[in-house]
Amino acid sequence: MLFISNFNSEAEYLKQSFQTLEGACEELKNSRMFLKLLEAVLKTGNRMNIGTNRGDAQAFKLDTLLKLIDVKGADGKTTLLHFVVQEIIRIEGARFQKTTANYDDIQCRKLGLQVVSSLSSSLSNVKKAAAMDSEVLNGDVTRLSHGIANIIDVVRLIEAAGSSNKKFPEAMNKFLKMAQEEVIKIQAQESVSLSLVKEVTEYFHGNSAKFEAHPFRIFMVVRDFLMVLDRVCKEVGSIDDRIMLGSAQKMPVSVNQAPVFDGFHGRRQYSSSDDESSSSL
Repeated sequence: MLFISNFNSEAEYLKQSFQTLEGACEELKNSRMFLKLLEAVLKTGNRMNIGTNRGDAQAFKLDTLLKLIDVKGADGKTTLLHFVVQEIIRIEGARFQKTTANYDDIQCRKLGLQVVSSLSSSLSNVKKAAAMDSEVLNGDVTRLSHGIANIIDVVRLIEAAGSSNKKFPEAMNKFLKMAQEEVIKIQAQESVSLSLVKEVTEYFHGNSAKFEAHPFRIFMVVRDFLMVLDRVCKEVGSIDDRIMLGSAQKMPVSVNQAPVFDGFHGRRQYSSSDDESSSSL
């Protein structure tokens, strides 16, 4: 009776969880701003590492995003992430200037900052997926399946005992028909969502995805990065635009300070060909 009373809510929770995973994969692969940010980080890393064996990297693991705040300028406050954000703000601001003549430079930069700041909200499913555990979800699906098997055993025992009470087995059989169909759908949804998670991990991490200890780790990395990005965007917004831009563009960073860029193995869906100014990264 407890299993039956809880079945619908547990089934709905699992369906929503797998929908969240699917949405998270879709967000990561199709977010123009996220892919643009990755492109900017890659270009900046290569520019900083000119003349070394890291100077012509084609890719990097997303873990590198968490190291951007460790590379600091001469003032000890401005980080590499501040610089990257400033450059993207400038590029996005230039896009607004192309479409309207009513905005001045400061207004365009503010609009550019809003675009960068909106990345966190646009990856809402990614942040939700980061809190999930694949083993827990699989365990919940397994428990639903086992619960149905237990009810089947009980019904068979009652029927074998020749009980005169026919209403209970009839009610149970009606529930079982619905529950079995529902669990089959959930199991299929689980298989699809986990396959998509594996695909998106390989999309960004290549063959190294095979060695990930946590299947959902890619979402955890992006969530942690988004927290840092939100803070940096607030700091950039609170500092005078022109002063911040000047100090960021002149930020001296030695080669040995640069993070290791091992590989962004994704097929980039965003091209910078429409941003002439992006070559300045």
